[in-house]
Amino acid sequence: MPVRVQQHDFDIGTEIAALRAGKLDVGAVASFIGTVRDLNEGAGVASMTLEHYPGMTERALEDICAQARRRWNILDALVVHRYGRLAPGDQIVLVVVTSAHRGEAFAACEFIMDYLKTQAPFWKKESTPQGERWVEAREADDAAAARW
Repeated sequence: MPVRVQQHDFDIGTEIAALRAGKLDVGAVASFIGTVRDLNEGAGVASMTLEHYPGMTERALEDICAQARRRWNILDALVVHRYGRLAPGDQIVLVVVTSAHRGEAFAACEFIMDYLKTQAPFWKKESTPQGERWVEAREADDAAAARW
């Protein structure tokens, strides 16, 4: 279950092809891509800077994927998360899950993303016309993770 935290962008087609390579037991692939919005909480966003703790972040993401594997019958999972300065429209995160059947793939993909939003040590700072601000945790994200 590969996990990468990187500055450079990713290509979803390349990532999915690598995850599926030579695996004929894959019957379903579910994916999620998160991107930088140009508007958040009523303010324009010129850029977002993501920070993390190297080593700690990767371990947290690996643990989240391991939890998904214990809960669902999945074959593999991939998480690619970017850090650094990103502009609106840039890709931030990719989650891909493979399984024999779609139900497990969809559920595990959603679980990984919900837990990533609340459990992974990332910090986001937005640059807006009013200045820079740290993005606060959202109650909706906590509620989404709590349902699991």
